[in-house]
Amino acid sequence: MNETVKQDILNAVKASDKIILSRHVRPDGDAVGATLGLAALLRSTFPEKDVRVVNEDRSDFLAFLGPEDPAPEDGFYADALAIVVDSGTADRVANPKFRLAREIVVIDHHIPEEPWGDIRWVEPHRSSVCEMITEFYVFHRDELVLTPDAARALYTGIITDSNRFRWPSTSGDTLRLAAVLLEQGIDTETLFAHLYLEDYGYFKYKAYVYEHLHMTEHGVAYLFVTQEMQKLFGLDREAASNTVDLMDSIKGALIWLAFIENPDGVIRVRLRSRFTEVRPIASRWRGGGHDRASGATVYSWEEAEQLIAEADASLAAFKAENRDWL
Repeated sequence: MNETVKQDILNAVKASDKIILSRHVRPDGDAVGATLGLAALLRSTFPEKDVRVVNEDRSDFLAFLGPEDPAPEDGFYADALAIVVDSGTADRVANPKFRLAREIVVIDHHIPEEPWGDIRWVEPHRSSVCEMITEFYVFHRDELVLTPDAARALYTGIITDSNRFRWPSTSGDTLRLAAVLLEQGIDTETLFAHLYLEDYGYFKYKAYVYEHLHMTEHGVAYLFVTQEMQKLFGLDREAASNTVDLMDSIKGALIWLAFIENPDGVIRVRLRSRFTEVRPIASRWRGGGHDRASGATVYSWEEAEQLIAEADASLAAFKAENRDWL
């Protein structure tokens, strides 16, 4: 089936003179890498086509991968192909006008809530959409042209969404496909410097996090990242969101949560886990995602406390039934 859908996607590309690439709001490395990487792949292969990356929000942190395009007039969509990547639901797409397109292709690795799009390629077991697009290139290697810029963008998505090949979604295919990209001559030293070097001020923020994080009775680590904290340490959206990764190495803490307060008072929740799943919890709090990496939304600190209590109860049940966790 996957071979068929990959051929269907290439056929749809060949049949379209205009192609619009979009991804989810509040983009991460996979979302940005997938749109820019696929755009570079299509532009190098089909220079006669008008390929644009169009979204209403951008990521300053990932700006080194290259620019996106201005929004076109609505009429541009009438005979265009829209390719949406890394978005499990249509309402999270950062370009709401994608629905105006003649045909919609969805490429995603989230557990699907409900089908949408005309052509769908969804594989939840994949480490990243960038891994899938790299496979798309390999499958059509005789027809597609991979450039170093495309390879760098796709490699960025693979390493960030797999946490540098640490998450359980990393497979032999992940590594084999990453090798295909590395053969294009990616400057990994510069790439990793862009992704992982931190300002001195952020080191001070990390020290603050370690002094102020909390732990529930059964091992849920969590932190409230208020607007006041974000202003105090000069955190942008990406830095605030990445707080969740600062809690990933606490022995016995199998679930860790970051509650990030938006300027409008809405609180975004990032949920991570090892050995046990957090997606069911996220789904009950207006979210979803992957089994061990999900997002949710709460509208008050009282709701945040309820989510924490639910996570603690879930972890207590898991630990009571399992003994093979560290």
